Amino acid sequence: MAEKKITLSGIDPLEIYGARNTKLDLIKSYYPKLKIITRGSSITVLGELEVIEQFETKLAVLIAHFNKYNRLTDSNIDRLIMEDHDVVLELNDAIIVHGNHGKIIKARTANQRKLVDLALSKDMIFAIGPAGTGKTYTAVALAVRALKNKEIKRIILTRPAVEAGENLGFLPGDMKDKLDPYMQPLYDALNDMIPAEKLKAFIEERIIQIAPLAFMRGRTLDNAFVILDEAQNTTIQQMKMFLTRMGRSAKFVVTGDLTQIDLPSRQKSGLRHSLDLLSKVNDIGIVYLNEKDVIRHQLVMQIIQAYKQEQLKEKESGKHNSKN
Repeated sequence: MAEKKITLSGIDPLEIYGARNTKLDLIKSYYPKLKIITRGSSITVLGELEVIEQFETKLAVLIAHFNKYNRLTDSNIDRLIMEDHDVVLELNDAIIVHGNHGKIIKARTANQRKLVDLALSKDMIFAIGPAGTGKTYTAVALAVRALKNKEIKRIILTRPAVEAGENLGFLPGDMKDKLDPYMQPLYDALNDMIPAEKLKAFIEERIIQIAPLAFMRGRTLDNAFVILDEAQNTTIQQMKMFLTRMGRSAKFVVTGDLTQIDLPSRQKSGLRHSLDLLSKVNDIGIVYLNEKDVIRHQLVMQIIQAYKQEQLKEKESGKHNSKN
């Protein structure tokens, strides 16, 4: 058994340990094979040398994060420990765009960075992952950056209004009133990145267009950054219709969560079908995000993991029953 003594310097130990050692307990939970003893700014670690070295490396990453952002939350700890440390350090330069009030919009996880990198080399990208992984937000940030850099002339954001069966006529108000509830997540992202008056002007001038998927039929979308959100709720026909709208000098990003399909049970998701069909097309980029990429409340990560485990159990149960 090896022993290593680590001294925290240049940081208040409370920032790493947390009130009543809550942060320290969280960190310890990732290293059950180590015995970690703290006394003031001194940390003594006992265990296998390789695991101790991993712990020391991650501790340095946590300290670097606090020194840069002046905060270290439980969610930060979860993400930074679970990700490869080399990738985490690279993320410091992953700024996508500067938003409102000086807000920095950046890739915050390894897979978000993959999405950003793919946008540089691919014209069509699929970003697949559960809720809270930032796939739509990152895609919108990429679109805003492209518009600011004059790489494209317009942004088009769309999603299938499956909750209303894309039959919106029975809802009160004009078309904008009918559509806004389904498009709100896209508005929320844009409001973080573009000043309110400018955003209003962009929408009025149709530089930014937000519409349900049904409105894409018959169009050729060129010189545009186009995002299809909630793509798991498209039918095969809708997905084919959308993908074939792609014009010259266009960038397409398709986002979706295959665990939240709201289509009738016998109807195959257009997203799932397109992934099966197009996965070997070299010029199409695909990135899969997971619970490690969740940037909402730390409970969201735990909830996603619980549902994931349930799905795995159901699959195993189904296999067992089919054998019998």
